[in-house]
Amino acid sequence: MVDSHSVYLGLGSNLGDKRANIERAIEKIGELVGEVVRQSAFYETEPWGFQSENLFVNAAVKVMTTLSPMEVLRATQKIERELGRKKKTQAPDRNHQSPVYHDRPIDIDILLYEDLVVDEPELKIPHPLMWTRDFVMVPLREIIDADLMP
Repeated sequence: MVDSHSVYLGLGSNLGDKRANIERAIEKIGELVGEVVRQSAFYETEPWGFQSENLFVNAAVKVMTTLSPMEVLRATQKIERELGRKKKTQAPDRNHQSPVYHDRPIDIDILLYEDLVVDEPELKIPHPLMWTRDFVMVPLREIIDADLMP
């Protein structure tokens, strides 16, 4: 029998039919990552870290998965591409003091994977900025298991 792990994902969209983008992403998560067992309400929020005239819709889901953290990352990146995401956030470089963000039809972040800590160049769990972002924490608090909440 394969072990199933709980993973919490944050979703956001600020282009196109934002709610439909998130609903479609959740459907694809169910197909490619695992069973979606909890879903937060949708929250309309201001852009964070960049200027845009487009508000975001954000949500969070809890998924039961047999995938490893890196496999979850690959699956969520595939979903982002399938749903039209072209640009990823660019890490800081000598020209930018902070990451460069863009408008996007869908963004899926791995927030937590059980109580695992991952510190790889392309994957950090828990998500390093989630604690400072209400647009992540409000939907996450709505669905998270009490023993995982700080």
